[in-house]
Amino acid sequence: MSELVVKNLKVHFPIARGTVRAVDGVSFNVRPGETFGLVGESGSGKSTTARAILNLIRPTSGEVYWDGRRIDRLGDGPMRPLRRELQMIFQDPFGSLNPRMTVGRIIAEPMKIFNLHRPAQRKLEAVRLMDMVGLNPRFLNRYPHEFSGGQRQRIGIARALAVRPKLILCDEPVSALDVSIQAQVINLLAELKQRLGLAYVFIAHDLSVVRHISDRIGVMYLGRLVEVAEAETLYRKPLHPYTRALLSAVPIPDPALERERRRTVLHGEIPSPELTYPGCPFADRCPIAEPRCRQQVPALEGGEHQVACLLAN
Repeated sequence: MSELVVKNLKVHFPIARGTVRAVDGVSFNVRPGETFGLVGESGSGKSTTARAILNLIRPTSGEVYWDGRRIDRLGDGPMRPLRRELQMIFQDPFGSLNPRMTVGRIIAEPMKIFNLHRPAQRKLEAVRLMDMVGLNPRFLNRYPHEFSGGQRQRIGIARALAVRPKLILCDEPVSALDVSIQAQVINLLAELKQRLGLAYVFIAHDLSVVRHISDRIGVMYLGRLVEVAEAETLYRKPLHPYTRALLSAVPIPDPALERERRRTVLHGEIPSPELTYPGCPFADRCPIAEPRCRQQVPALEGGEHQVACLLAN
């Protein structure tokens, strides 16, 4: 069974004033059949991490292994066969589909690229995939503009499934959808995971979204992982003050509990990734920071529950 291993991944972009550290030393693994949730504010480096894993962006340093093989330095030729096993669902269901192609062609295109099935059989496979993701196969010859946002995201899912991948990186696949449609897409992904034995890296900025689909969750802040734990452990006993702040912002359906709950309000915006910090990057926004937090960089430490905070214990 295939496993994804990411070690000390860094993606830095040179600019006129210095360097943007979009991803600054991220390490995690995704086990076969597991969903690893990656959460954090916009600009924390989640999407850049996903693109670097797939070599859509060249990492500055670090290592990425798939099925025991290092892939972060592979060229386009050697990387191409691996793209059958590693697929991506993009955030924007409106911009990720070719408006000049019918749904049938969009889903069948990956099969053609990887020379899967005979031409006549590809149409039958596209019909099967549409049915699998909850789309009416009669719409095979329609164009993307004739579908709603949720339906377009289902088309993107069907396209990713067309080459029978083992791991799918889901880059905020529900953030552009209405709440009711979000639940439908998340339930679909969970069902496909069980049915096909898929593994996911599920990226979102909303902890309430990833809770229902993730086995483990990594919380990112300013290009770094600050906490990694099993989903229920993270929600029951968050150790990092940033994770606590994110969880305190998740609405509770019970009005009585919502009124009694104590909120953790973070002041200011996420700092610029252009800047360097002698200590913890979260120190200036942290409600419990001490002077040493601004002088010492905390390492991500622990066993099954890892945290990068000098005050976690």
